[in-house]
Amino acid sequence: MKLDKSKYYMGGAALSLLLILATGCFYTFTAFSQKGETHYLYIDRDDTVDSVCAKLAPIASHHTMTGLKTMFRHGNYEKHLHTGRYAVKPGMSTFSVFRMLRSGTQEPLNLTIPEVRTLTRMAAFLGDKLMLDSTEIATALADPSRYREWGLNGADTCTLPGYFVPNTYQVYWNTELDQLMERLVKEHDRFWKGARETKAKVMGLTPNEVCTLASIVDEETSNSAEKPMIAGMYLNRLKAGMPLQADPTVKFALKDFAARRIYRKMLTYDSPYNTYKYEGLPPGPIKVASIGGIDAVLNYVEHNFLYMCAKEDFSGTHNFAQTYQEHLKNAAKYSQALNERGIK
Repeated sequence: MKLDKSKYYMGGAALSLLLILATGCFYTFTAFSQKGETHYLYIDRDDTVDSVCAKLAPIASHHTMTGLKTMFRHGNYEKHLHTGRYAVKPGMSTFSVFRMLRSGTQEPLNLTIPEVRTLTRMAAFLGDKLMLDSTEIATALADPSRYREWGLNGADTCTLPGYFVPNTYQVYWNTELDQLMERLVKEHDRFWKGARETKAKVMGLTPNEVCTLASIVDEETSNSAEKPMIAGMYLNRLKAGMPLQADPTVKFALKDFAARRIYRKMLTYDSPYNTYKYEGLPPGPIKVASIGGIDAVLNYVEHNFLYMCAKEDFSGTHNFAQTYQEHLKNAAKYSQALNERGIK
């Protein structure tokens, strides 16, 4: 007679469960956490059963902690220890906590991509939010040979920031970098597919070129209502074959993001990002462009202005001009306001 092995396996699992429950029915079904709010447990590659218990001890009673340790021992948790972020919610029984950890049932987190200026800062951010090493991330982001693995053919370190769309995504804390980047590339493609891609084509720009111009517009003002005006001015310059002469690109080239004034000697710095020295768009975005900045470029205001200068009232908005003579007057007013405030 042929034995049905599946029955034995099922019977063994049921027996193990009964042994765990029999170790202490009271604390098995008692609420594990003694706190009134959700506690998030982070388990990384270096954790052991003992360190997991130490992380849980502050929210547990002596009895529920004893019960969980017993379940860990009888449930062979050491061989089923999964990395991740786990939510121990109020009212969860000790057995529910055990089952969640043993099965590796994680709680995803909301990851909002920041509008950072450099890939190094992006690496630091991701390393702080996820179970990833910031140094390893920085090395990968600086290596174009890795980009093909993520679905990016032809991208380089200059254009990579354009593939980060600053939305909020649900991800697991222990996600691998390759998985994360593949996800972000797909989100980028989804973001551009349709109306945005069509508008960019009509303008004669690629999505990355739109992101590059949007990043400059973002750095010029935080006033969302004015961004389409600024985008229109820079597009007028591109059409006229004029250099963009955008101060934020000089700051990026010098990596001096705190500079309040741009001096003549700074304008001669040799960098493809220096739009005073080189015509056209820089090689790539000078920051992760905001969605508002991208849409401002795609929905730019048509006008005849070729010049702009920050207003002397420091409102964050600008005076626009059609002629260079008019622009010089606006620039003189702003320079005087800087001098009066002692801003160097």
